[in-house]
Amino acid sequence: MGLKNVGSRTITGVVNLIDVTQSTLEAAMHGASLRHTVLAGNIANANTPGYQRRDVDFQGTLREALASGAPAPAAASFTVAVDPGVVRADGNGVNIDVESARLAENDLAYESLAQVARARVDIIESAIGAR
Repeated sequence: MGLKNVGSRTITGVVNLIDVTQSTLEAAMHGASLRHTVLAGNIANANTPGYQRRDVDFQGTLREALASGAPAPAAASFTVAVDPGVVRADGNGVNIDVESARLAENDLAYESLAQVARARVDIIESAIGAR
């Protein structure tokens, strides 16, 4: 807790309204957004010979960041990884049905994260009388 000079008054015990939970939610939303882009790219390239599917493990990255005790999981760096898994005869590794299911699952995760983050902001706004 620190001191903050506000005009002629000094407020003691200023609280950071963005806590680890909120910054983690925001980082997870960023990761889910990146994953959406990558999965959409996989679907767009489903018929491109030699294309290898890509993915982003944002949940694992955040889990590791939180386990390491990092003070700001929002600074987690998400990596796009190439999956050298099952490949068709044309060298393409995308299964359109699997990618579509992953995209739908990721969209649900993003929406859930956004709802929780918004609910937390609503609570803070209500507590400070901004609503």
